Amino acid sequence: MLKLAKLTDYATVVMTAIAAEPAQLHSAQELADRSHLPAATVSKLLKMLAKARLIEATRGAQGGYRLMRSPESITVADVVDAVEGPIAVTSCSIHAGDCSIESSCGTRANWRLINEAIRQALAAVTLAQIAAPMRRVGTMPAENPITFHPRKAKRNSDAPIPATRPAAD
Repeated sequence: MLKLAKLTDYATVVMTAIAAEPAQLHSAQELADRSHLPAATVSKLLKMLAKARLIEATRGAQGGYRLMRSPESITVADVVDAVEGPIAVTSCSIHAGDCSIESSCGTRANWRLINEAIRQALAAVTLAQIAAPMRRVGTMPAENPITFHPRKAKRNSDAPIPATRPAAD
């Protein structure tokens, strides 16, 4: 199963809480309370997100955290990169030389194509889109469907892609 780490999921929850009120400074405790996450986890995430320059910290009694860019310009891909590093389905999809069969592998180019499609999907969703229901209601939404329309990939043929596999003879 292809799956993001829980910490990445939690980072998205915290970033969405900040994006719901981007002009406001948010304390770590407030974000922990709003996201129903342990304060230690939220503090760890805030450090990672600040290091990636997605949020900035203001010190002092009236301090807190806020986005460094608008919610419309921060994507889910940015959050994933901040917590997990570069998005990679396989190691060869971002780093050459990590695999012993790389020189004879017939699937490497395809994995790179798949990796890029996943990256584009994550980069197509912004914090503003995810936070939109929170801005209206002020609470964490139970579900927030977002549609995605990937760019058409170049193919070797103009023939339509079959909906099903042909039956074996």
